[in-house]
Amino acid sequence: MTPGNLNELKSAFDRDGFVYLQDFLSPMESAILKTQLDQLIRDKAPGMPPEHAFYEDRNDPSSLKQMFHLSEYDPYFEELMNSPRFRGLAELLLGEKTVRGQVEYFNKPAGIGKLTPPHQDSYYFMLTPPQALTFWLPLEDVDEENGCLHYIRGSHRKGMRPHGRTSILGFSQGITDFGTDDDRANDVAMPVSTGGVLIHHGMTIHYADGNRSPIRTRRVLGFVYFGESAKEDVVAKEAYLKRLREETLK
Repeated sequence: MTPGNLNELKSAFDRDGFVYLQDFLSPMESAILKTQLDQLIRDKAPGMPPEHAFYEDRNDPSSLKQMFHLSEYDPYFEELMNSPRFRGLAELLLGEKTVRGQVEYFNKPAGIGKLTPPHQDSYYFMLTPPQALTFWLPLEDVDEENGCLHYIRGSHRKGMRPHGRTSILGFSQGITDFGTDDDRANDVAMPVSTGGVLIHHGMTIHYADGNRSPIRTRRVLGFVYFGESAKEDVVAKEAYLKRLREETLK
């Protein structure tokens, strides 16, 4: 991309809290990414601790819903996460160096994939200041039928909303006062084709409906980056993770 295009991208990100890049990966790069992910799921997912791999049905391996910290299990994802195309763009959009990150996997299995409640990622991250963003990279076409993302445009500039407990596995917290006039006025559905990428700020409100398709999955990788200025509330984060581990074992 040219410097002019990069400046426009940064301006849009600062204004809206998200941007969309079409054809971020070539068809060949997307195919390689899928192959590497399928291999990791086959070889590593069965041995992951329950807080790193969530299933809609624990007795059904095909119902794998989420995985976390993929870069710790496979050097391919570590290398991709640290590549200039990903990390360099993350640093441009955040306006500072990034110091750590992780790769995550999200799926909505055909017919049973549940909704993703409205939330702000920074509520989970527990960072001050909340300098973080996520690359949302689909491995197949995503639309309204199989659960595309909805963003609330500009919500990253309006502070942290109250969150409370939900019953959705993998998304234990959701915004409790969602649905205001401002939310409805700024709600933007974002279908994405394979190879494209959505990038959103950690404070941007987003959600997704369940997967209504009887045959299509909705598989996505998330590349998460934290700015070097962001400091984690270690005590609060460990307490949250402890609750999460206890809940996933119930």
